[in-house]
Amino acid sequence: MTVAIRAGRLDDNPELLDIWLRAVRATHHFLTEDDIQVFVPLLRDHYLAMAELWVAAGAGDAPVGFMGLAEAKVEMLFVDPDRHGLGTGRALLAHAAALKGALTLDVNEQNPGAVAFYRRCGFRETGRSPVDGMGMAFPLIHMAAEA
Repeated sequence: MTVAIRAGRLDDNPELLDIWLRAVRATHHFLTEDDIQVFVPLLRDHYLAMAELWVAAGAGDAPVGFMGLAEAKVEMLFVDPDRHGLGTGRALLAHAAALKGALTLDVNEQNPGAVAFYRRCGFRETGRSPVDGMGMAFPLIHMAAEA
């Protein structure tokens, strides 16, 4: 399956929120449903609007994954769980590296699948924080990759 990477559009947001919810439920086992519901309005009302958004589009231009950037930092990368392992995340990262050069990101330490994915994509640990960006007790691993 091939994907095209394109700029996100406002009308993508409902589908991106759905991808985010399904991906988080499939991979972020450390979060409770209450935790997830705290993040829904933040993603919907703020994060999707604030980030430089890139969409991996499949058949019929439908989103199958997305990435949010702030300069050369990957702020979020989520792929439809049905597409995990098919290269969608790698395609998004390659697009970001082509645009921005050397990338950085933070990944939840409690999400070992994501940590392993980023390591396979050439990212290396540069530090750790005991809390996430909201001060919640979800440790982050800071990572960087060369261009």
